[in-house]
Amino acid sequence: MTNSHAQLVELLIPQLQFLDDEGAQAELWDLSRIFLDTLIERQTGCQVKAIFPDAGAAALLKYRWKDATFGFASLSDRKPVESEDEIVVMVVPDYQMLAYVEKIASNLSDDPPRPLIMWNPRLISEDVGVGVNVRKLRRYFLRTFTTVYSMRPLPSGAVFRCYPGLWKVFYDDKDRPNRYLLAKEAISRPDSEDLEVGCC
Repeated sequence: MTNSHAQLVELLIPQLQFLDDEGAQAELWDLSRIFLDTLIERQTGCQVKAIFPDAGAAALLKYRWKDATFGFASLSDRKPVESEDEIVVMVVPDYQMLAYVEKIASNLSDDPPRPLIMWNPRLISEDVGVGVNVRKLRRYFLRTFTTVYSMRPLPSGAVFRCYPGLWKVFYDDKDRPNRYLLAKEAISRPDSEDLEVGCC
């Protein structure tokens, strides 16, 4: 764990971006289960609470995952986080529930602060556009999070970070298929201009 109580884990895999596609949601839940089980394995003895985007998803997964050693809740629950929850993981929180996300994050930052991990958040909708609210969200809320793991495939490479390491940009190795070359490392997340410069 980092010193920051607010952490971000993102797998920006194209197949998982559109939850309406057949099988995408089930695949996303399965990946979240792997993450949660791994977290519990590494944080022995900690009470972990998984908060899902809605009550239907939370109930379905609680029914399917009867052997889970973490707690279940949804963003819209009256009290999604209990005092005994030591680590809270929000699984795929979306922009429609932003008020709930911010309230939970604020409550967890109280004394003593408890770790909050957002796993694959979808807090910025392409449908809404990049307006004032999105800029405020990025500036004030998401900047309070430390990105501890990020993987984003590109058409000809990938952007990767594993805390405490640097952000890394990889490009396809034209001489060795299915292999990558490290093109660049940076302290902060590379933006689209950095990626364009790196690929030329």
